[in-house]
Order: sequence, then structure tokens, then C-alpha cells
Amino acid sequence: MTDIAQIEAAAARIAGHIRHTPLLNAPLLDRIAGRRIFVKAESLQLTGSFKARGGWSAVSALSPEARARGVIAFSSGNHAQGVAYAAARHASPCVILMPSDAPQVKIDNTRSYGAEVVLYDRATEDRDAIGARLSDARGLTLIRPYDDVQVIAGQGTVGLELAGQAREAGIDEAEVLVCCGGGGLSSGIALALRAHAPGLKVRTAEPQGFDDMARSLATGARQRNSAVSGSICDAILTPTPGELTFPILSRLAGPGLAISDEEALRAVALAFTHLRIVLEPGGAAGLAAALFAPDLPDTVIAVATGGNVDPKIFATALSRFA
Repeated sequence: MTDIAQIEAAAARIAGHIRHTPLLNAPLLDRIAGRRIFVKAESLQLTGSFKARGGWSAVSALSPEARARGVIAFSSGNHAQGVAYAAARHASPCVILMPSDAPQVKIDNTRSYGAEVVLYDRATEDRDAIGARLSDARGLTLIRPYDDVQVIAGQGTVGLELAGQAREAGIDEAEVLVCCGGGGLSSGIALALRAHAPGLKVRTAEPQGFDDMARSLATGARQRNSAVSGSICDAILTPTPGELTFPILSRLAGPGLAISDEEALRAVALAFTHLRIVLEPGGAAGLAAALFAPDLPDTVIAVATGGNVDPKIFATALSRFA
């Protein structure tokens, strides 16, 4: 189980290799939402998302022998790029399993880091089975997108940064709205905040119809989504919460939130208009919740998790809402 010591150790390993991302605020966004909104802009991270943290943490924690054999990961794009980037910098062979319907920009970017990309049909093929076959055949170490102690630790470094930035901004209490797929980022942040900023409370944000984490938190048991695709928020579509992440969030997180695809697109446009940052819809789920969810406190912090947006989707968001 990941703990604060592992998160702090991950922070030491990634220092100098990962960007310290800013905490942004725009008065016009505050006016739209009727509350103060701060945005942790992980979309400005290397590889375009927070996943570079977990990728570096996991690859750097391997033995030299394991790194020489290589790593494998499966992802719709952001975890893929994070692991591929870290593997390239450590001269480690890298294979990435990606769904065939992943945005082409994410597939192209992953290949640009030197990774071998293997595409699969997420509706008919089992990515875990494919990954296991390749791992066994080539001796690769599987780096899971969220159910991995070192990945959670790496993502938790977002929470370490956020705790310090909140203190500098005079924020003692707030809800921290985190885009959530399997829960690696939200659980890592929750652990870091409990240790360093206990007045900040994590709440997950997911697409409507794919809010398995919110339903799991409400029932106390891991729930599954009935579908694996069908939302514009492709980066955060997972079948069920992680085995490692759910117990952490069940202890430390507040009730989960769900946002519509329309709200995600509006958040993409508003982030560009008022903060001048580029977000993908899944990476804007936390901001969408901050803007449009009812019954939130006067101060919220949204983690903008990724900016690897398909150009057509970005153009659609701007044409409709900017």
C-alpha cells in the first residue's frame, strides 16, 4: 500500500525531471461559478499530463536489470506517454498497449517517444490478457496505469506541490476536485494532502454514466461501469476502481461527482478563454465540476489533468462555447 514516505521518495527521484506546475486563478471563472476556483495546471506537465510523474516514479524505481529488459503499459494515451517518456530517458525498451479508438494525437505522441505501440479493440479484447502475454514472452515489467504502488506515489507528488501552493495562497480549507479514472491520481493526492494539508479534501470527478468511483464510494464496494466507451472523456474511462486505489479513497475522499460531456466541453473552452491553457475533455472534468456542480464550498481547487486533446474536439469546444 502506498504511503506518504513513498510519495516523498518519489518526489526526490523525479526532482529535476518533472515540471512544477502552476496554481492558476481567473476572476471571470470565479464569477461564472459563484465561488473561488483555483486550477492546478497539470496539462502543462511534460508529455501533456500528470501521468509523466507516475511513469517516472515507476521506471526509476526498477532495478537496472529490469529496466534493461524493458517495460510495458496499457493506456488510452496519457499513461502511455508518461511511461514512454520515462523509459526513453532511462534507455529502457518500452511497449505500449493502446485502444484502437484512442485519439490519433496520443498514438502519434507515444510513438514519438520511441515506444512500440500495439493497438487493441477495447470492446472485444482483454488488454490485461494481451499485456500478460507480451510481458511473459519478452520479460517486460508491467507498469499499470493506477493499480501500482510506485505510480500512485508519483501521482501523489501533485498533492505535495498543491499543499505548498495552497499555503502560499492562504487556502486552509477547500475541496480538491480531481478527474478520476482508476483513481491513481486522486488517491495519491489524498494521501499527500492528509499528511501536509489536512484541510483540503479530495473529491473525484467522472463522466456521467462512467462514474464507477462515485458509485463505489457511495455503496462502500467497487462497482463496474456497464460500458467501456461512449464518452468524450476518453482519458478517464475505466471499467472499475482500482484494487489499491479504492480503499485509499474510501477512507480519505468525499462523495464523488459526475459531469456531462457538454459540461466537459464547456470547461475546455472556458479554460482556454480565461486561463489560456489547453485541456482535453477528460482532463477538464475536475474544472467542469468546479464550474457547474451544485453545493460546493466557497473555495475549490480543480486539478486540470491533461491537455492532449484531439484538434477536432478542441475546435468543437471553442466553436460552441468560447
